[in-house]
Amino acid sequence: MFLKITGPQRVEGEVVISGAKNAASKMMIASLLTSEEVVLHNFPHIDEIDIVRELVERVGAHVEVRGSTLLLRTPTIATEEVVGLSRANRISVLALPALLHRKGRAVLPIVGGDRIGPRPVNYHLDALQAMGAEIEEAGKAFIARAPFGLHGTHVKLPYPSVGATENILLAAVLARGRTVIENAAVEPEILDLVMMLQSMGAIIEQGTSRVITIDGVPRLKGCTHSILPDRMEAASYACMALSTGGRIFCRHARQEHMITFLNSVRRIGADYEVLEDGIVFFVPPGATLRGIDLETDTHPGFMTDWQQPFTLLLTQCDGTSVVHETVYEDRFGYTRELNRLGAQITVFDKCLGELPCRFRGRRHPHSVIVQGRTPLTAVPESVDIFDIRAGITLVIAALCAEGTTRLTGLEHLDRGYENLLGKLEGLGIRATREE
Repeated sequence: MFLKITGPQRVEGEVVISGAKNAASKMMIASLLTSEEVVLHNFPHIDEIDIVRELVERVGAHVEVRGSTLLLRTPTIATEEVVGLSRANRISVLALPALLHRKGRAVLPIVGGDRIGPRPVNYHLDALQAMGAEIEEAGKAFIARAPFGLHGTHVKLPYPSVGATENILLAAVLARGRTVIENAAVEPEILDLVMMLQSMGAIIEQGTSRVITIDGVPRLKGCTHSILPDRMEAASYACMALSTGGRIFCRHARQEHMITFLNSVRRIGADYEVLEDGIVFFVPPGATLRGIDLETDTHPGFMTDWQQPFTLLLTQCDGTSVVHETVYEDRFGYTRELNRLGAQITVFDKCLGELPCRFRGRRHPHSVIVQGRTPLTAVPESVDIFDIRAGITLVIAALCAEGTTRLTGLEHLDRGYENLLGKLEGLGIRATREE
């Protein structure tokens, strides 16, 4: 199966932004903390949700889909052993707290994620062990026990890891006593999870300087919650329009979630307008887009998931750009495919930026120099997609390129973008899936 796109095509129109993948999946896991019903509105129909659905159903959840509403109820935990799933996903480690709270034991697979460098879970496990969990590795699984339950603790994360912050939150809300997380991640998706947990009866306070304090409660109840819009999807479609010289209205996109992205849009010479229910992105008449220096960072910095489509956008800007990736050590593999299409992107194993970087001196390929503006041209061979954001980046590249591009690895796009082909068609884009 491949996606065939003939370019160049200019992107214009309106797209409705779906619920955030990185919030929806974690909220499904959070529903396991209560025996009562949890109702999630604005949930996205993507393969990632199907992966998590299999996980929660395996341990006893009843799941019902009604349009864009997901209903979950887990009256009892049927099994604490989450093994033999049809598709492994690193999100399974987030089920540890719920299983430990409700069963006192958990067996979960050790899995990876997209091919964008290692994603170790040592921060997760260290925190849970400090809260009273006993965890060991047995083959390809984690075996965890909490014979005396989980208790509050003080955790100072070495790095503001999103996954570790979420895991500690899920453990702390039902733990005995108070838990303090220093150097916590504070992404909008995490704060949305916090609001959901508060609706379930949790006591959580966000302090200054990345400090989150949780007072454990005896039980959580069900709730109804609407998932925030996906800021990664909004940025992806924005880059699609700007790279092709078009104009797009991202309905439901929120300015407060995209401040650093919006600043970068203006820095390259493009523009946007914030409306009541979304953001319009466009290239002003007569404007010439120009290259910039860019560094990814944890929120509120420039998001690592915005990096790939924005790097493609920089290939369509005049001049030289520098991109320094400080979140993942190996997230530029997709540039090989872009260079096949005519981009001029050079990868470096040095820090080409000013932000403090934990990869400094470790010779990871985490910086690039982009020479622009470079025309893109389709190649006869297929172009391979190997992670979600690289996938949408190569879709945008195909829209910019002269000729017909065939993209493989579509399962990655299906994991992260709801109804991609339908939304592309709604924007007037000619794209087809073929065997």
